[in-house]
Amino acid sequence: MTNISNSDALPHRQYEDVLALLTGTMMVALGLVLYTNAGLITGSSAGLALLVQYATGYGFGAIFFVINLPFYYLAVKRMGWPFALRTFAAVALISLLSRLVPDWIGIGHLNPLYAAISGGGLMGMGLLVLFRHRAGLGGFNILALYLQDNYGIRAGYFQLAVDLVILLVSLFYLELDKVALSVLGAAVLNLIIAINHRPGRYVGMS
Repeated sequence: MTNISNSDALPHRQYEDVLALLTGTMMVALGLVLYTNAGLITGSSAGLALLVQYATGYGFGAIFFVINLPFYYLAVKRMGWPFALRTFAAVALISLLSRLVPDWIGIGHLNPLYAAISGGGLMGMGLLVLFRHRAGLGGFNILALYLQDNYGIRAGYFQLAVDLVILLVSLFYLELDKVALSVLGAAVLNLIIAINHRPGRYVGMS
């Protein structure tokens, strides 16, 4: 098999990055809609935002946007302005779509098990699209990518550890069966990232 180095990779064009941002955030937003309709919780900064929403009643979009603000310094400092700007755009789109998507679709019946698996899969694939175009959803995603790029710690496994902590805290706000399904969804999400987002497997550059 021929080895292709990053220096030989075909860079992403600007319009491809824009389409990736739209595609990735729409997939994540739809996954979040499934989760909120089923009363589930996810991990990372989105999960933290959902916890705050459950505890305070404030809207997810505003909480999610504010929670991510402290992480942009790390994004700029360690990963550069292009990554930080793409991530800021992705977070802003998720904050907006989380308010709009529930008005665009109606869900009459939703099996919680289906929501956990499909919602986790949608969010995992959406994050994968963003990661491959050097963007994220802020917060712990920035830290996960930084650790993978600089210390070889797989982003998916680190993210899974963070998610489990958030899920444990959610026991104070959700029923045990909902937390168990959320753990299943977190495993689906992070396994998608761990299997597909590996150093050397994808050579596209931006």
